[in-house]
Amino acid sequence: MARYRIQFKNSVAKELRHFPKKDVKKILGKIDTLAEDPRPPGVKKLSGGDYYRVRQGMYRIVYEIVDDALIVTVIKVAHRSGIYRK
Repeated sequence: MARYRIQFKNSVAKELRHFPKKDVKKILGKIDTLAEDPRPPGVKKLSGGDYYRVRQGMYRIVYEIVDDALIVTVIKVAHRSGIYRK
């Protein structure tokens, strides 16, 4: 299987600054695994669009997959209690 390229929205970097460093390390590790398999076991497709959600501890990573261009774009990373609020 081809390796996907990982992209981040600018807001994701700002979100990660507020998390503890040990959690950021785990989150980035999880995001890195999405390059090999963007639909790993446990992933959920969100309703209302082509977004997916994967868990990493108490945090959720929301991302979009473009299969034609082999790109995974991380849209949002947040604590599980506030990830789906606007």
